[in-house]
Formats: sequence, structure tokens, C-alpha cells
Amino acid sequence: MQSDRYRLLSSTLTLIFAALCCAPGYSQSASMFRNDPQHSGIYAGGVTALHGFKWKFHTMGEVNSSPAVVNGLVFFGSNDGSLYAVDAASGVRKWAFASKSRIPSSPAVVNGVVYFGSYDGNFYALSAETGKQIWKFGIPGERRFMGSHLHGSLPAGETMPDPFDVYLSSPTVAGGTVYFGSGDSNVYALDAATGMLKWKFHTGDVVHASPAISGSRLYIGSWDTYFYALDTTTGRLIWRFKTGEDKVIHNQEGIQSSAVVAQGLVYFGCRDSNFYALDADTGQEKWRFNNKGSWVITSPVVSDGQIYFATSDSAILHILNALNGTPVDSIAFQWPFFGSPSIAGTTLYLGGQDGKLLAIDLRSRKIAWTIQTDGSRANLAARSNADGSPNYEPAFASSFYDDIIVGVNRMHTVGMILTSPVISGDTVYFGSTDGNLYAVN
Repeated sequence: MQSDRYRLLSSTLTLIFAALCCAPGYSQSASMFRNDPQHSGIYAGGVTALHGFKWKFHTMGEVNSSPAVVNGLVFFGSNDGSLYAVDAASGVRKWAFASKSRIPSSPAVVNGVVYFGSYDGNFYALSAETGKQIWKFGIPGERRFMGSHLHGSLPAGETMPDPFDVYLSSPTVAGGTVYFGSGDSNVYALDAATGMLKWKFHTGDVVHASPAISGSRLYIGSWDTYFYALDTTTGRLIWRFKTGEDKVIHNQEGIQSSAVVAQGLVYFGCRDSNFYALDADTGQEKWRFNNKGSWVITSPVVSDGQIYFATSDSAILHILNALNGTPVDSIAFQWPFFGSPSIAGTTLYLGGQDGKLLAIDLRSRKIAWTIQTDGSRANLAARSNADGSPNYEPAFASSFYDDIIVGVNRMHTVGMILTSPVISGDTVYFGSTDGNLYAVN
């Protein structure tokens, strides 16, 4: 009888907590990339009926860093070289920390400390309250992925940095340790309190995916075409899984997608155009889904037995059975996706390279609402064909590498959303290449 009463009380409290989490105005922390160490991408709250922009915060560089929301503050990096903390309610800046280079790493905020990486070759820990540096860890050799004749660019014999390597690895904090990948080809584990090195694991190329952690294992992909499972305590290799290669133009290879761990499987996308599901214990392939030439840069999200991920050039949101990979449904769009989908309640949020944030009702699989960035409203029409698809021809008229870089920068004026939307209470936060961090409700 007593145990029955306990179970009833426990169930009642659980329902009350769930109701509070979903109530408008409830503010739940989103302390790291994709919300938790497993990278679930699942949040409480949500915006089912759009009112509009709550506020915008402008920086002097692209905002490709997905925000963290903790204790009423929003933390994010900008390509202007600063890490910002702004008030979640008003968008007023509380502090800014200047590094010497771009910060496309999404911060993690744990126990009053903000962790993030910068292209200045340092990994930082700051006070979340003041923005003062607590420690920093030097990373010699931070760089972008490079390849000769990259994406068919000329001159063919020249090694070129990849303009689509737009992120740095975002840290995951668990058990007093902060984990992240680096352009020097290593995966690092540092003491979260002191910044002292616990271990590092060397891969064959740049690691800009973000580590997912479940139990005592860390899961991460590298541009060397391998996906790794490591022991979180020692850094020991448990298993690795080989993805595709493209030795001529290095287009269909490399893992930018950060994994999610769910139901004993680890899921990730790859630039070899496949989406993979592996056994988390053994690394055995359970299934793969081929995207017919289109990259999968986005991180997936699993909900109610289904997995959601979006593709690059084919611009499709795929919905698959999470256990066997059988297609359930798909929704086609016109502009590619690099930013990852997030789910709160029965709504999926996804930002596109057309600068539009989409809210999709998962029951009807229809768009509930959409909102455009400032860059999108100003420049989308000029960068689109008559049917609304991206007009790449003027931007990429030449195959010479320097001209392609100019073309990429032109397309970024559309105010692309390359970040993963973060939901906290009744507000959605996201960044854009137009330099703004947006809050909508």
C-alpha cells in the first residue's frame, strides 16, 4: 500500500513538473550544444503561436555559435571575436569577452563557468557572472579542413581551406571534465575546474564535430572519415567506424555532423551523403540512409521512435524510423540546411540558409509559422531564382578558388541560419550570418 502511494505521488509530481515545463514563461536552462551531453536536441516550452521578435542583438560578425541559456542569460560567440552574455528577457548586453579571432564554437555553461573555443588557438573558461577569464588552454595548429582541388576548385594542385567548415567543436561538460575536438586533429579532455589536460586522442584530420557523451563513452566524428567511440576517463579507443572517401576533390567525405545517442544507438550524418545508425556499444552498423549526393551537416534529433535530420543541397527534412531507418515521411524545401533541428513539445524548429526559421507541427507535418532574419528580408530575393530556389550562378561564376570564396560570402548576406535553435520557456533563440542573435516568442 505504501509503495502504491509512493508511485502515485511520484507520478503526480512528474505530471506537474511536465506541465510547468510546457507552460508559457517557464524558463529551463539549455546549458550546452543540443541541450545535454547526449545531444538530444529536445527542449521544454516552445512557441506554437508566433508573436514576433522579442529582441535582436547585433554583433559585428556572423553568429554561427548556437546559444546557451542559463540563469536568465544567453551566451553565444560571434565571428567578430567576442563571446557575449546578454539578458534573456531584454537582449541587453551584460558583458563581452574579446578573443583574438572568430568564435563559431557553441558555449557550454556549467557551475557558473562558460567554456568555448576560439580560432585564436585557445580554449577558454570564463566566469558566467562577470566574463572574467578563469583559465585558458592553448591548442597549437587550430585550422579548417583543407584539401587539394577542393570541390573541384582550381588550381587543382593547390591545397585549400574548406569555406563550408563553418563551425568549431562545441564543448560537452560531464563529470567535472570538459571535452571538445580541435583543428589540430585531437579530441581533448580537460579538468573543468583547472583546465589541466586529462588526456587527448589523435585522429587523422580536423575534428570540428562536437562530442556526444553517454555513460562512460564519448562519440565523435573526424574529417579523417572515421567515427570514434572513446572511453571518457582514459581516452582509450573503444571502436571506430569508417565512412566514405573522396580522394580527388574531397567533396563527399568528412564528418561535420555531431552525433546523438538514443535507444542504444548513435546517429550521425556525413558528407559522404549517408546518414548512419551504429550500435553504441560495438560500432556495428545497424542501418544507413543514402541522401543521393547531398551532405548531412545537421545533427539529428530523436523523438517518439522517429529520427529527424535535414540535408544540404537537396534541402530535405527526413523523418525515419529510428530503429531500422525506414522512411516515414519527408518535407522538401528550396534552400540547404546546415543548422540542426530542435524539438519542443510537438513542434520542430529548423533554420535554413534562406534565413528563415521554420516551426513545423509534427502532428500535421505542416509549417506552423516562419520568421525571417534581417539579412533574408533585405537580400533573399536578389540571391534567388524566380521559383525561390538559390541562384548560385552569379556567386559561383568561376571555378577558381578565390572567386568561390567571394561567392560564398555573397550568399551569406542572405542572413543564413547556421545555428541550432534553442528553446527556453516561451522563447526561441538563434543566430544568423547577418550578425544578429534573435529571440522570438
